Amino acid sequence: MIFQFAISAGEFFELIRPAVLVLSALASIWVLVSARRHRFLHYVAIGWALGTLFFPLITLPLYLIARFIRQRSEQPTHAGAEARKTFSSSPAPSRRIAIPLAYAAVVLSLIAFYLYRDHQSVDGHLARAAQAKLSGKRGGTIDEYRAALKLEDNPHTRKLLAIELADTGDWTGALFELRKAEQDGETDDLMAFYIATLLDSLNLPNQATLEYQKFLESRVCTQPLADKRCSGASIRVQAAQAASRPR
Repeated sequence: MIFQFAISAGEFFELIRPAVLVLSALASIWVLVSARRHRFLHYVAIGWALGTLFFPLITLPLYLIARFIRQRSEQPTHAGAEARKTFSSSPAPSRRIAIPLAYAAVVLSLIAFYLYRDHQSVDGHLARAAQAKLSGKRGGTIDEYRAALKLEDNPHTRKLLAIELADTGDWTGALFELRKAEQDGETDDLMAFYIATLLDSLNLPNQATLEYQKFLESRVCTQPLADKRCSGASIRVQAAQAASRPR
């Protein structure tokens, strides 16, 4: 493998976000049902539900505490009083079910619509590319990068696509993508080294030497602790210079 790849924390979150959204929605629906069962006011119950939907790790523990306090403060003095209270204050079964069902339908529909839109977005394609990369599905990774580029011509995405193409042996395609990424302003200091490596693979030593020289002049090789690839590039340039000297 010519280049290395690492998944970022942001890309990992993109992979688990659908599950997080669905779990938050289910927790929110349960809170609404529970709050109505424990006779919270309608707007209070909906407030707890919405809070759980958007901030589940904060709101859900607070709701459980509030429900526990309410239960302790409303313990009946005797069973008969509690029975009369429940009988008189309980809403009709159809109404008790209708509101949570309507809330569940709205919340789940909005999440489904959001996930669908996100699935077709640039970030969605990049997240699936990262997932395919981790699974070893190089063809899927390339397809997702190309789909992302159709929506947004990004030089960094082009560089990632070039890395995948190079690892499949499509050096011409990889070189084209790297040249386009460089032209569009990709700031990776290793770009010259990547291009030089591909030119060597394509048996274009003179052009490769120029790129190695450019790499040696970059920040990566001029800093106090130079990258380990700089020594190899230096040897390559020196060998090319020695070969070009007249004998």
